[in-house]
Amino acid sequence: MTAVTVDPRRGRDLVEPEFFDRLVDFCASEYGLERIVAERVQDQAIALLYVMGTTKSGDVMAPSASVDPGWHTFLLHSVEYARWCERNFGYFLHHAPNSKLRTQGLMVDVVARIREAGFLVDDRLWGRAGECNPPTCCGDGPCC
Repeated sequence: MTAVTVDPRRGRDLVEPEFFDRLVDFCASEYGLERIVAERVQDQAIALLYVMGTTKSGDVMAPSASVDPGWHTFLLHSVEYARWCERNFGYFLHHAPNSKLRTQGLMVDVVARIREAGFLVDDRLWGRAGECNPPTCCGDGPCC
């Protein structure tokens, strides 16, 4: 029997390459990130959104503080975001910030869910299990 290896999925592959580049450029400019970092952030945000939307778990999952700018970037491209949500989930996945929800345990769970869905996870953007994400995630209060 031959073992078959499957490459992990990437969030960036869920949108057109040209659109991904536009998102990355905007994210880098808007949040003062180096382009290579903005690429990682955007990739992880799209993977997270896909898992949240396809599992209808938007009320129990949240991005890390490092990944959140990627979701904001996608949301600001509202026409494309709305179409993407409709095409992939059949509904609009709203962003309802709740920084008190963003705990150490939740971040570990979110990363596990993304991995279970077959996506490559960039652990550096999700923090270590022993860390809490710093306050003001989405500007709505303390996270811990």
